[in-house]
Amino acid sequence: MRKGKIVWYILVGMNLVLLLLLGLQYGRNLRMQENIAEKVLRFHVLANSDSKEDQALKLAVRDAVGAEMSETLAGAADRASCEKLINANLDRITAAAERVVAEWGYDYTVEATLEEVDFPVKTYGDYTFPAGKYEALRVVIGAGEGHNWWCVMYPNMCFSGSVYEVVDEEAGEKLREVLSEEEYEDVLSSGDYEVRLKCLSFLRE
Repeated sequence: MRKGKIVWYILVGMNLVLLLLLGLQYGRNLRMQENIAEKVLRFHVLANSDSKEDQALKLAVRDAVGAEMSETLAGAADRASCEKLINANLDRITAAAERVVAEWGYDYTVEATLEEVDFPVKTYGDYTFPAGKYEALRVVIGAGEGHNWWCVMYPNMCFSGSVYEVVDEEAGEKLREVLSEEEYEDVLSSGDYEVRLKCLSFLRE
């Protein structure tokens, strides 16, 4: 057997092993994302457009919803409890957002729903959440065609003093209580998911 052919077989074998390892890692990452998604609830606000005014309005709506719901959700014992509270207060959430829209002089519609949403990889402080489907409170302003704002509503990693986006020590401890040790360490490994997903993007395609 010629030397070139032996080298070719070795390279093919190495590629097959690499594909197997990558496939196993992808499966592990997918299971981890699904486990994390079962325990958290996200918050997603879509602006009417990318104009400066609409983007500023988006943040004002975010703050109004946070101020409206922070005390109500403070007593949520788990994601299921948080979902029930949000479902029971969707009209209240919509009204809070509509008040802001009207105060700013717009006539945009507002739609607030609790639904499954595709999220990209997102980092909040030291915490990186993998891409995938998550249950989320979704607030759509007008056409909903502008850049989005994303966060974690349960456990609360969105608001400090009701209106500021922040991930403080208390938020990190609440997240640790919700997730398993392995899940928490994975989320804490900030940026690792982005590298993994880039390496595995061809598998998705």
